[in-house]
Amino acid sequence: MTIPHAHPFHFDPTYGATLPALESIRPPAAPDGFDEFWNARYAKAINADPKPSLSRSELQHADWNVLDISYASTGGVAIGGWLLLPKRSPIKRGMVIGHGYGGRDQPEFDVPVEETAVLFFCARGMSRSAHPPIPSEASGHVLHGIESRDSYVIGGCVEDIWLAVSALIELYPWLEGRIGYSGVSFGGGLGALAIPFDTRIDRGFLAVPTFGNRPLWLRLPTVGSADSVQQYQRKHGSVLETLRFFDAATAATRITVPMLVAAARFDPAVAPPCQFSVANALAGSKEIFVLDAGHFDYDGAAEQNEELRAKVALFFTAGAEPRSNAQSAAPASPDRDRPSVPD
Repeated sequence: MTIPHAHPFHFDPTYGATLPALESIRPPAAPDGFDEFWNARYAKAINADPKPSLSRSELQHADWNVLDISYASTGGVAIGGWLLLPKRSPIKRGMVIGHGYGGRDQPEFDVPVEETAVLFFCARGMSRSAHPPIPSEASGHVLHGIESRDSYVIGGCVEDIWLAVSALIELYPWLEGRIGYSGVSFGGGLGALAIPFDTRIDRGFLAVPTFGNRPLWLRLPTVGSADSVQQYQRKHGSVLETLRFFDAATAATRITVPMLVAAARFDPAVAPPCQFSVANALAGSKEIFVLDAGHFDYDGAAEQNEELRAKVALFFTAGAEPRSNAQSAAPASPDRDRPSVPD
């Protein structure tokens, strides 16, 4: 193990927790109306028309056709991002990929999947989805609308994921039920909130996910987005009543599809007890990959990340097979699985 010992922080990013202690953490109970709140939001989102629009990107890659994509999300918010289509294989799966709280400047070309249409979306207010008055920087974004569960920006970001799935299905209808989700940090927390309520997502990978176990998230010292909320709470009073409806660990108890989670033992930006709260809460088939550290460079990071990458590739390859005889028997046409690339 190479858990860092030297660091510049005024607190211990392990929070003194041993691995057995982390593995024993349980999620908070859901507030009254939790499922009704999210089911109602999903029902509204699923009826929205994403109106996906594609154009050729200035970016080029040897293995991927790179497209700029935009689609309509809830509340009239336009979401931008990139769509990668494999150049030399049919499209048999879809994937939506989130980002951390730094936003996203371009897609990742080393995503370890094949025969997959990969949609990198930018959450509302950030990067290609700038939407004033939502702040673009993490410290302001995480506070936007926090006064109420109905106005809190995180709910809209979850809906952006659901509309990304809708956009993929509108473009490639045969992908319904064969779409995965992958997200890191901020994107990991959003994924934990989105996946349990969207049956079109068949598996997910969450890396160092945030927003788990909000009572701890509001208390443990951090250099991440939670610090902004902690400062806000000291000035304006408790926001826990809102945040309980956006607890990634509570939501994870509703996730029954296969999941892979990478959780760190040392992390100054997302407290490990909050990460493990999400991982431990998952109700279905799951694998937890333990990282020595997250959001921090450390000896052995390259080796661990390579091992994790191999697990991610295997995990999503396992989801490439149809889940029912009915799906596998679906009629094919010559162009059915071929990428659609604008001129």
